[in-house]
Amino acid sequence: MTNTPTTNDWPTQVLLPGQAAAPEGPVDMVMMYVMHHAFRRDLAAFAAAAPATPVEDRDAWRALADRWELFATALHHHHTGEDTGLWPLLMSRADAAGRELLEAMEAEHGEIDPILEACAAGFARLAERPDADARAALVVRLVAGRESLARHLAHEETDAITLIQQVMTDAEWRQVENDYFKSQPIPPKLILKMLPWMFDKLPSTVREQRLAEAPLLYRVVYRLFRGSYQRTERRTFRYAA
Repeated sequence: MTNTPTTNDWPTQVLLPGQAAAPEGPVDMVMMYVMHHAFRRDLAAFAAAAPATPVEDRDAWRALADRWELFATALHHHHTGEDTGLWPLLMSRADAAGRELLEAMEAEHGEIDPILEACAAGFARLAERPDADARAALVVRLVAGRESLARHLAHEETDAITLIQQVMTDAEWRQVENDYFKSQPIPPKLILKMLPWMFDKLPSTVREQRLAEAPLLYRVVYRLFRGSYQRTERRTFRYAA
């Protein structure tokens, strides 16, 4: 006989800064919330840096453009995993209201992506030459992207994750993670930055717990490259308040 998990067996969820909700259930969603925390943190940092960075400082804009690539790659992987693996599985199990919710999730991805692509173009242009108009447009787009993504993440945390907790098991979630999120290739130049990026500015208790549960190689990579990542962050966002 298969033992059905009871509420006493459910994992403890976390509520990170900026997070809208943490629905209870059998699925451990902590790493999803860690990624959401990183996305919110990054867009806030970019939105603060863009209006403060002098248009003539080529080195600063090149650093911001490089750093945007790290953020955009992580977000693209996240959305791709949801669109190709998570939403279709949930769609097959959801009722009419759940299917409407999942269609809204996909539509929100479609709203966010063009804004962020325009931001990437703005950073690239400013990395090439001074352009006050390009910076003004970039500032507007970053604010729009931050607000659009914030609405989407809150909607996901409040409603989509509630659906996950209702129709999935933790084992099924881990399989989706492995098949659709972790399996996506990462450009080699970004691989060693991903772990310190993911855990940056997390509450220390959450960071240390996640690292303690991670494979030894992950812990070693994090410890080795955390310092260089943090130094690069300080240089990249040096004009941000």
